[in-house]
Amino acid sequence: MRAIVLFGSPGSGKGTQAKFLTECLRVPHVSTGDMLRDRIRSGSELGTAVVATMHSGGLVSDQVVNLMVEERLSKPDAAKGFVLDGYPRTLAQAEHLCRWLDGRGVREVVIHLAVDYNVIIGRLTGRRECPRCGTLYNVAFHPPKMDELCDLDGEKLAIRDDDREPVIRERLDAYGHQTRPVLEYYRTVGRRVVEVEASDDPPPIVFQKICQAMEKDDRSKDSR
Repeated sequence: MRAIVLFGSPGSGKGTQAKFLTECLRVPHVSTGDMLRDRIRSGSELGTAVVATMHSGGLVSDQVVNLMVEERLSKPDAAKGFVLDGYPRTLAQAEHLCRWLDGRGVREVVIHLAVDYNVIIGRLTGRRECPRCGTLYNVAFHPPKMDELCDLDGEKLAIRDDDREPVIRERLDAYGHQTRPVLEYYRTVGRRVVEVEASDDPPPIVFQKICQAMEKDDRSKDSR
């Protein structure tokens, strides 16, 4: 099983790199952000409970997220592996995931995408989403063919509530206080952590760096 945890602050490119990895490894991309947004759009009880938290830049409770991830990873398509994007975000979530994986004899590899915060703010404030099909654009790096209109269906693009600068800064603060210690936890308990600098390079180059770093880590593990 290939269990990968993509780690990095909001706007570090985890979603894009997760898609590259899942296409390469043929395993599912498991994004807690996408799962929560799906529940919000569906109008479910869980979605109603978390919508205010997400829009304010806060983190949904560990218990809710842990259960949601467990249910997703227990599905048949994840039996050969998965790429986790946006989870774990707290020490409690990391400890829960380690216990869950250890109970199944699985050891994950953590890929940390390191990106400067000023770069992140520029990326996220320029992001736009089609409210109909969900396609993402960026006014600086990946603009639509026609200003503010989706290439696929012509729908007017929108700024997600969690991509507004005040919310972005709150999300980065939450990441700094609650999530970065998770990296130290993984290192302390001897899990595999791969560092990838991702501030300046385009996504395909970052993906090449991830593959090279993982190959190097695999060789190092085999030689021990």
